[in-house]
Amino acid sequence: VQLVESGGGSVQAGGSLRLSCEVSGDTYTYNCMGWLRQTPGKERERVASIIFGTSATYYAPAVQGRFTISPDNAKNTVYLQMNSLKPEDTAMYYCAARNICSSTSRDYPYWGQGTQVTVS
Repeated sequence: VQLVESGGGSVQAGGSLRLSCEVSGDTYTYNCMGWLRQTPGKERERVASIIFGTSATYYAPAVQGRFTISPDNAKNTVYLQMNSLKPEDTAMYYCAARNICSSTSRDYPYWGQGTQVTVS
């Protein structure tokens, strides 16, 4: 499974960004796609995840109501729409895949390369 993120960048507080994660490979090996973020010196934290084929989503309390995770099955892509961005959202954002959603980053076997989001 290969994951490629895009869409990061720099934005002012209150602005929006949409991250994309294009997935290829053995798609039958996973049912959950997550977006996780990491700042220097901290563990990667899950901010959102979705179970494919269902409407089941998870959002971290810090992003609830501001971020939306959504799949485009035709494009094998999962998006993270981020609105009302705050400086504390600044981080490297990764998409990751696993058979079952988990809050623990080390449980995810498949990762993208990451995309930087900076909010000033």
